[in-house]
Amino acid sequence: MADKADKTTKVAKGTKTSPAEFIRQVQTEGRKVVWPTREETIRISIFVFIMTLILSLFFLGIDSAFSALVGWLMTLA
Repeated sequence: MADKADKTTKVAKGTKTSPAEFIRQVQTEGRKVVWPTREETIRISIFVFIMTLILSLFFLGIDSAFSALVGWLMTLA
């Protein structure tokens, strides 16, 4: 328990960490990562694709409306 507190304060104080200690810290943090399942990845990818399609159609509509408005204003000038 005291070792953990010593290492935490050592890092917090700004002293340099040895390369070996850094690798151990990276491995420890890497073990905490929770990777998504294949189904979650597919579901999220489909959601991102659909949202991208919806937003692209929205911005196409906005761009077309502004283009028509500017074209109409140019005919008045």
